[in-house]
Amino acid sequence: MYWMVLMGVVTGMRSMTALAVLCWFAWLGLLPETGWARWSATLVAAIVFGLCALGEYAGDLSPKAPSRTTMFPLTVRLVFGAVAGALCARALTQPVAGGVVFGVIGVLIGAYGGVWLRVWVAKKVGRDWPVGVAESALALGLAVLAATMLHQDVASEALAKARMFL
Repeated sequence: MYWMVLMGVVTGMRSMTALAVLCWFAWLGLLPETGWARWSATLVAAIVFGLCALGEYAGDLSPKAPSRTTMFPLTVRLVFGAVAGALCARALTQPVAGGVVFGVIGVLIGAYGGVWLRVWVAKKVGRDWPVGVAESALALGLAVLAATMLHQDVASEALAKARMFL
């Protein structure tokens, strides 16, 4: 549950980062994605979402970038957060609906909390650009942390299941 919420928070901060990291982890074989989620384990998905995330990092630094809490950007974040939560739940063999709910909750925390924190820090620093770069780095770091911990949980579950048969 924690990792699904954290991936949602990351998606609230940067809409493409969580999916990019999940796709790379799945493609590298660190997250088991089967069935409907198999698309996330392809190299094409990892590259496409990775490039989208890089583009978003650059676009976020533009003064013309829309606020993440306006209707369209927030809706996109909610959809991508739901997908990220569902992928996390699928990897853990948990109910996908729970992953969707936890992902969406995380998006709301990340979007609104991220805006508040960025504005507050930018006022302290006096410039938005370095704060935007730091926020992108934080989002990427949190996504990698969440995916790593998710991988460890998946590995622990697999080990526990294997021990049941020994």
